[in-house]
Amino acid sequence: MNHYRTAWISDLHLGTRGCKAGAILHFLKNHEFDTLYLVGDIVDIWALRRGIYWPQEHNDVLQKLLRKSRKGAHLIYIPGNHDEFIDGFLGKFGDITILRQAVHTTVSGEKILVMHGHELDPVVQNLGWLAHVGDLGYKLLLELNGPVNFFRRLLGFQYWSLSAYVKNEVKNVVSFIGKFEAAVARYAANRQVDAVLCGHIHQAAARAIGSVRYYNTGDWVESCTAIVEQPDGKLELIHFNNNAKAV
Repeated sequence: MNHYRTAWISDLHLGTRGCKAGAILHFLKNHEFDTLYLVGDIVDIWALRRGIYWPQEHNDVLQKLLRKSRKGAHLIYIPGNHDEFIDGFLGKFGDITILRQAVHTTVSGEKILVMHGHELDPVVQNLGWLAHVGDLGYKLLLELNGPVNFFRRLLGFQYWSLSAYVKNEVKNVVSFIGKFEAAVARYAANRQVDAVLCGHIHQAAARAIGSVRYYNTGDWVESCTAIVEQPDGKLELIHFNNNAKAV
């Protein structure tokens, strides 16, 4: 059992077939936290509006999170665009706090702005219909991962993500990610914090952008990643496989 002062996870997308609920459960069962930030898109309301998909494992994830709070962990929920309805319930509810944004201070004194990131996505903010179309396209690519990898296994090849490949190789997508990261870093610099931590784009990262440290939690649809604060205050990006074992 690993114990961290703080951990951040985002983009679980419970309510979708792409959600790696088993990996999330394994991670939660084998890690304890004083504070756990849920950095948006925990439940995918967009997907649930198109059709109900809610297996028992997704229920188990919510129950496990609530059990963490009952045992003393402080849960801080920062809504994203896929679970934006939570934004209507800001406040403190027992050991669960719902905020639009937060500033976290590490044990070493570093101030980190925590936000989902959709606030700085011009497509989400100005062209909501296009964001929904893009979401449908991404879900289609995730569904195509299954048949593509079925044939790859027959040929003796390892797992390969078509959706991740398209996201990393298509020029416009790569350009959007770079502009998004730069915008988030500028926003944090204007807030006069040392670092910024977000989710939203499903692209895990931990690096400096200008004068600001930029962290992205990634997601639990493909990358299965989390950011954790070590006892000395250092933040670390942890990657997991589908069994939530560090790799």
